[in-house]
Amino acid sequence: MSEAAVSRRGGVGDRRILTLAVQALGALAVEPLYVLVDTAIVGRLGTPELGGVALAASALSLVTVGANFLSYGTTEQVARRIGGGDERAAADVGIQAVFLAVLVAAVVTPVLLIGAPTMCRLLGGKGEVLEHAVTYLRISAIGVPFVLVTIAAQGFLRGHSDFASPLRILLTANAANVVLEVTMVFGLGLGVAGSAWSTVIAQVAAAGAFAVVVRGRLGVARRVRPDWAAMRPLALAGRHLLLRTGSMLAVLSGAAAIAARIDEPTLAAHQVAMSVMIFVALVLDAFAVPAQMLIAERLGAQDPAGAYALARRVLRLSMISAVFLAVFVVALAPLLPYAFTSDDAVIERATVAFVWVGVASLPGAVAYAYDGVLIGAADYRFLGLAALGYLAAMIPVGLVVLRIPQLGISGVWGGIALWMLLRAVVNARRTDDLLAQTAA
Repeated sequence: MSEAAVSRRGGVGDRRILTLAVQALGALAVEPLYVLVDTAIVGRLGTPELGGVALAASALSLVTVGANFLSYGTTEQVARRIGGGDERAAADVGIQAVFLAVLVAAVVTPVLLIGAPTMCRLLGGKGEVLEHAVTYLRISAIGVPFVLVTIAAQGFLRGHSDFASPLRILLTANAANVVLEVTMVFGLGLGVAGSAWSTVIAQVAAAGAFAVVVRGRLGVARRVRPDWAAMRPLALAGRHLLLRTGSMLAVLSGAAAIAARIDEPTLAAHQVAMSVMIFVALVLDAFAVPAQMLIAERLGAQDPAGAYALARRVLRLSMISAVFLAVFVVALAPLLPYAFTSDDAVIERATVAFVWVGVASLPGAVAYAYDGVLIGAADYRFLGLAALGYLAAMIPVGLVVLRIPQLGISGVWGGIALWMLLRAVVNARRTDDLLAQTAA
């Protein structure tokens, strides 16, 4: 069956994927754009403050990105049930996802509050940088329960093909965060603490808005109390996704720790480049998120050929976007650092890092697109084991950069680009094998 025929039958063409991808940008913005704004504003306070936010952001990502299984697993399970015509079962998944989010938050939040100094010290923080990192991390921990509930609610709405509601809520929350942060950091002179508090306030408001939006669709659920038997499939999917996410975050946190051990300007430059890299990843992942829902929906409707054609469409659109992003970032590499800092040493290092950001975005397009396809196909075990393999492959690279600190920011970001290439190659082979066999 041709892609055109599948598209007509399934009603999924480039236009729908692009529409959902644009809407998904807002849904993906809950934490990365908060951190991007924090980085830009705190960078005006000084290099130690910027370094502190860099370490705290790395620690927070262990939780917020690690909890993405609440979104990914929920999207896949809800969409598969919607594809099979069972909306009540989809609502059951949504209810249990929210309860699981609350359970995870009850464990994680006290750990962050109590263990903030140890975590930031292990990431290489010391002196004034450590002080700012602990302040930012402890205040931000208060917002974690609201972030996790928001993540679960987004997964439920995505499974229903509703990407517009998250877009509206999160764009409003991020706009409010900018206003609050400028007021609290500069107007009230609260510094790093003001930056963290403004983000927490925006996160609480966003969670409240999501609760209002999902309430109607959850009303048809048959199980309205915590039920471990009903929660178990999501938790099992989460086990493999946690291995995947944990391995990925180990690579990224390791990169931040290596940069911290080179010198303060390298750490600050790394945070500046990582903030932009997260935004690039946000754009590319916007194609992967609809892929999760659309692939699961097609497989739930017993249409493997449609799922295979969708995977090809998503990859093509992701690659086109990556080329434009790479050209944009590389061309503006000498200018972008000035938006974050006035420190000459940081600017010099960040300029080099931005070139690597552009290079890494090309294999990143393949890696992100096929991550979404494989999540939609519920290939969680493979994703977890593959991510662990990438981590093992990157350990020698990290040791070389630590041994030869003269490699500096190029050593750190060259390693990140290599990691992205590994993910792209392995994901491409797995997707072709898995969906081709399913379609046959």
